[in-house]
Amino acid sequence: MAEGDNRSANQLAAETASLEEHLQGWGEVILVADKILRWERAWFPLVLMGGVSFAFLMIYYLDPSVLSGVSCFVMFLCLADYLVPALAPRIFGSNKWTTEQQQRFHEICSNLVKTRRRIIGWWKRLFTLKEEKPKMYFMTMLCSLAGIAWVGQQVHNLFLTYLIGKCLYFAEWMQARIFFPLLNRDMIAKSSHAKLLICLKLIVF
Repeated sequence: MAEGDNRSANQLAAETASLEEHLQGWGEVILVADKILRWERAWFPLVLMGGVSFAFLMIYYLDPSVLSGVSCFVMFLCLADYLVPALAPRIFGSNKWTTEQQQRFHEICSNLVKTRRRIIGWWKRLFTLKEEKPKMYFMTMLCSLAGIAWVGQQVHNLFLTYLIGKCLYFAEWMQARIFFPLLNRDMIAKSSHAKLLICLKLIVF
């Protein structure tokens, strides 16, 4: 068991180091995006919601075809992949890279690797369900896809995508800003209560 855990940890570290190497040119941009997504400043939510809303409004106004939209999106990715590594050090200054920033960049890459592993795990479980319980697999897939198709037919697809993105983002923010602090606070309170009980027992006995 310990050997398997060590092997998994070593593999995770190797995948994280490989991802860090591939994203090294995007380091400054990733850190800035991380700050915006975590709402470190009070005005970051307004910038984020305004930018996303403007992008969706432009897509709605231009109303591109599927082929044009995919082509423009891939072209934007190619331009970003070429320009960002060249311009980011000049804009942000790579000589100002600190140990704290490097640690945060390492955490982001590690979280990305864990997310990729989680998605692959879900995908494997889906195929395991197909092999072990094919009837349940096909019934689940058919009902789920039929429900999604019905919702997509009732609501405008672009607006639905906008709402899904907003809900996912706010769910992540609530998890990071509300649920985790409350959980930690509850754990601290329970720990303090336990310590108080231990002290009282020692005093009494």
